[in-house]
Amino acid sequence: MVRVARWSATHKWLALILWLAFVAAAIVGGGAVGTKEVEDGDSGVGASAGADKALIQADFDDPYTESVLVRGADGGTVDVDSDAVTTLTANLAAAPGVTGVADPQVSEDGAAVLYEVTLDVPEGTDAEEEDAAAAAAAEIGQVVDGADSSLNVGQVGDASLDEALSQVYEDDLQRAEYLSLPVSLLIMLVVFGALIAAAVPVLLALSSVIAAMGLSAFASYIVPSTDILASVVLLVGMAVGVDYSLFYVRREREEREKGRGTMDAVAVAAATSGRAVVVSGLAVIIAMAGMFFAGEATFQSLAVGTILVVAVAVVGSVTALPALLSIFGRWIDRPRIPLLWRLRKRDGGEPRVWRAILGPVLRHPKTALVAGLLALLALAAPALGMKLSQPGISDLSKDVPEVQTYDAITTAFPSEGAAHDVAVWTTDGSPLDTAAVDAGIAQLNDAVATDPEFAAEDGLVAEYSTDGSVAEITVPVPYEHDDDRAEDSLQALRDDLVPAAFGGIDGVESGVTGMTAGNVDFRDLLADRMPIVIGFVLLMTIVVLVMAFRSLAVALTAAGLNLLSVAASYGLLTLVFQNSWAEGLLGFESTGAIITWLPLFLFVILFGLSMDYHVFVVSRIREGAKAGMSTPEAVRSGIIRSAGVVTSAAVVMVAVFSIFATLGAIDFKQMGVGLAAAILIDATIVRAVLLPSIMALLGERNWWLPKPLHKLPQLEH
Repeated sequence: MVRVARWSATHKWLALILWLAFVAAAIVGGGAVGTKEVEDGDSGVGASAGADKALIQADFDDPYTESVLVRGADGGTVDVDSDAVTTLTANLAAAPGVTGVADPQVSEDGAAVLYEVTLDVPEGTDAEEEDAAAAAAAEIGQVVDGADSSLNVGQVGDASLDEALSQVYEDDLQRAEYLSLPVSLLIMLVVFGALIAAAVPVLLALSSVIAAMGLSAFASYIVPSTDILASVVLLVGMAVGVDYSLFYVRREREEREKGRGTMDAVAVAAATSGRAVVVSGLAVIIAMAGMFFAGEATFQSLAVGTILVVAVAVVGSVTALPALLSIFGRWIDRPRIPLLWRLRKRDGGEPRVWRAILGPVLRHPKTALVAGLLALLALAAPALGMKLSQPGISDLSKDVPEVQTYDAITTAFPSEGAAHDVAVWTTDGSPLDTAAVDAGIAQLNDAVATDPEFAAEDGLVAEYSTDGSVAEITVPVPYEHDDDRAEDSLQALRDDLVPAAFGGIDGVESGVTGMTAGNVDFRDLLADRMPIVIGFVLLMTIVVLVMAFRSLAVALTAAGLNLLSVAASYGLLTLVFQNSWAEGLLGFESTGAIITWLPLFLFVILFGLSMDYHVFVVSRIREGAKAGMSTPEAVRSGIIRSAGVVTSAAVVMVAVFSIFATLGAIDFKQMGVGLAAAILIDATIVRAVLLPSIMALLGERNWWLPKPLHKLPQLEH
């Protein structure tokens, strides 16, 4: 590592040009090849996967449809024969891309009328079809917007909703991009007091994100990309990219202030902070790799993207960064921001706050350990009541007009809400025996018609694919998709009703899918895979730390403390988002649940990011121990000497993650709060109280390594 840093510092311009060429090639090449997205058929899991695949692959020759809801502006009943309504329906029928408007459905109280508008576009996942449907939906939107003022008219459908939500996510991502850069730069200005020193970590992190985005496009042809990948790459890339550069630059400046020349300072920084960056990066990559064991397309995509951005950030910090430090030399401290520079110089000694905390912790380590553990366990306790659910349409941002319309439709027409999709298909692709299937449907209809768990008063009808090999039967339920009663009705269909109706037909398979089924199956999959992911991440992280520090105690301590940090973040997440007290503060409406995929995602991300601090702090402690200090002295010295950079790194991460907590999408909001809370806990209670108290109690046993583990290779510089 020192050799790489010295080479980069010696051949500074060549190293920098190679880095810039790599970034440019990655983003240009990625843009040229494009990105392969996860297909609907790849995302099904569990019992619903077979039904999903059968329905997606079948050709039902169905066109896109949009639902238009008409209500009186005064809240009264709607006259479907009024001039305002007939003009509206005529304009809808005449809109470009529309082939017909169905007869109206009138709500029981007469206050709402629903029209189904058929588009001249077949349903499918082809990009041209999706674009055509979006264009036709936009034409309908213009008619809706131009409706008579006596009417309150709204629109929702797959095309319009997809377009609206895509715009919401795009706006959120742009907002995160626009805010994360200036916020990170401002924090770096406070940390360094000089513009160049502040800009280097931010620009290097940004270039790492850009390069990783390009590389992710190439990787998507092996592991298809998910729609939230760009947001996660930005979030993780800015956090680790700034942190890694911060660790390195702070150490290089520290060595120069001791009187070393630029080249020697770069070499010492490479041997210390550079080594810590590589070890930390390796631990983070291993943690991210745990997502591969989730067995689901979204997690596999996130694993690839996060591994790439962390790897690129590590490479940049040990190649491009030494080159930049060599180019700028002592000019990296220019131009100085007078007030911030004076504050930095004044606080250049041992931080008084950390001295005040560490004093009693090291004098009374047992008391500190118990107090710290109790605090984290108290924070983690609410997680025992965590409920998991995938957000439905009604759980999305109420600022989206299509979501408002959907809510109004499901209120006025309960049968238009959640539903189970029963699929029946032949195993060899031959046409179904329609008489047998219709008989099964009649039996199923008799079973659900009077059952209050279903909303099938109008009867069940099968829709057959064009080749007759697949049939779809929609079974409405009068509940939200994540209601326990909707899950009960799903279980009844799967366990009894569907097998009884179709199980006796030779050569035929059947299954139940839909939003409730997908939610249940996804949740069950993650519950099954979570122990595997945790076991892999724990084992591999312990191995890497043993190889890096030649200590089993350090590795086990890191694993235990990281688990506590994650548990505390789960508790806070549950406390905030499963209740309504924080709705006004964070701008959301509680769904009473945590996004299903978030706990596993938070575990791997937090376990990896927590290693940043642990590796850096323990590296400084080990330096003191190797220099002959006693364990309490080494702990005190290492934590205090690393306090400034650890605090700065934590502030950067918390700031970047907090930006996501301000976004509109509930998944981004929960992700931001969970990550920010965990990093804050990790950089304070864990690093200031638990870590020093444990290491003080262990004493020389901190560096104990069982003889069998001596055979492991050593991660040295």
